[in-house]
Amino acid sequence: MAISLHIHSLSKTFPGQVALRDAALDIEEGEVHALVGQNGSGKSTLIKILAGFHQPDANHVVTMHGAPFDTGNAAAAHAAGIRFVHQDLGLVEAVSTVENLALGFGYDTTFGKRIKWRSETKRAKQLLADLGFDINVRAPVATLGAAERTGLAIARALQDLDEGVSIVVLDEPTAALPGADVDRLFDAVRRLKARGISVLFVSHHLEEVFEIADRVTVLRDGEVVGTKRTGELTMDLLIEMIVGHRVVARSAIRSISAATPPRFVVENLVGPGVNDLSFAVRPGEVLGVTGLTGSGRDTLVGLLSGATPRFGGRVAIDGDDVPNAQPRGAIKRGLAFVPVNRVRNGLLATMSVRANLTISNVERNKRGWRLSHRDEKIEAKDWVGRLSVVTAGTEVPIATLSGGNQQKMMLARSFRLSPKVLLVDEPTQGVDVGAKEEIHSFVDQAAHEGTAVVVCSTDSSELARVCDRILVMYRGEVVETISRETGITAENIDRALLAGSTLAS
Repeated sequence: MAISLHIHSLSKTFPGQVALRDAALDIEEGEVHALVGQNGSGKSTLIKILAGFHQPDANHVVTMHGAPFDTGNAAAAHAAGIRFVHQDLGLVEAVSTVENLALGFGYDTTFGKRIKWRSETKRAKQLLADLGFDINVRAPVATLGAAERTGLAIARALQDLDEGVSIVVLDEPTAALPGADVDRLFDAVRRLKARGISVLFVSHHLEEVFEIADRVTVLRDGEVVGTKRTGELTMDLLIEMIVGHRVVARSAIRSISAATPPRFVVENLVGPGVNDLSFAVRPGEVLGVTGLTGSGRDTLVGLLSGATPRFGGRVAIDGDDVPNAQPRGAIKRGLAFVPVNRVRNGLLATMSVRANLTISNVERNKRGWRLSHRDEKIEAKDWVGRLSVVTAGTEVPIATLSGGNQQKMMLARSFRLSPKVLLVDEPTQGVDVGAKEEIHSFVDQAAHEGTAVVVCSTDSSELARVCDRILVMYRGEVVETISRETGITAENIDRALLAGSTLAS
């Protein structure tokens, strides 16, 4: 098959660091080619070179359809037919789909410079329809679902298709998408492939790589480990290529006596998206909660943590009622919460690693009325070491850390409180496979030390890995409980999710 993009001997050296070393990559016409690797493997550097953000080292070869183009130059990449859809979609939420498309393309106007809204609306609808989306293109983008926003970003990248678009780079497009929305996005990707457009698919979600990609290239420590057809790979082999060693899949096996009193009790909970929900978690137990979009799973964590007011019901820790809609009261009673979307809901991006850790309880490091920064630094260094956090130091802004290392510090912030209950929402969303395994081990450790853990996640493999029981939600209610006795597997979880509307509660 003909080669669209050919890369040979591509390197990038920053002061004191080789980020990419002699990378080689060929993308065939009309194929979906996955690019995978841990954070720091060189994926972002390669993409940024193609996009024109970084100038590569000398003595490289990059061609499009056999013709060389000027890497490190955004205009040259655009002229060569490469388009980019980044994880941060760059959409303006306050204006419509039509207006977002025009921001990158310009309006069709009359001789009097009046905008032809009818033709603009028709064009926007057609662009989205070509990708399988049927949306109100005059409504604000803020009203669109996650998959529809991603579809809009792809449509915006492709609206000058007549000028010879050959490759679309999708950089972590599914990082925040629930399962049903991932399916819609993949339908759009298949439509691109059918039109002969190549897709470079960058992702941490390896299950998705096997589902959508024809071939996969693995980067590790700035070097290409290899390129394989997905049909030649197994999940274990791909993970081994990514991390450099064999990772033995473990499932949580804990002995929890039925006679042990529950630590965390939820009775008849009612709130947004949740209807009369009850469950209990014993010390040392990990309970998983999953469900499709709108099932109540995504609103449950707010109700339990106090971030969202509940309409009725009881939440208690060791028999002590947790006050309604009072996060601080929940913390005082022993609940620690790690929210989804750490950047928006958890991190203080401009503050240091140390400050982000110790802010959960500054009293611990006070000496009299004064805060001891020396004690804070000692504690921060201890947690960085315990969780193998990769950072230039505890005083650098936490925004400089990779997603996986940021998430480790979020977990450390909660666990330093010695919580009785640990509530984590999508704990490994957007992190690489190595960090994912370390975070799972951290959850195991929390349970081993007697913490009652609740993991809310849409990752079936993750739930099968860490949980003792799993509640499957549908329309605000638990429709199935999966236990070790009935068999906790990703396949059983997926089956329950798909059958949710017909399962008896």
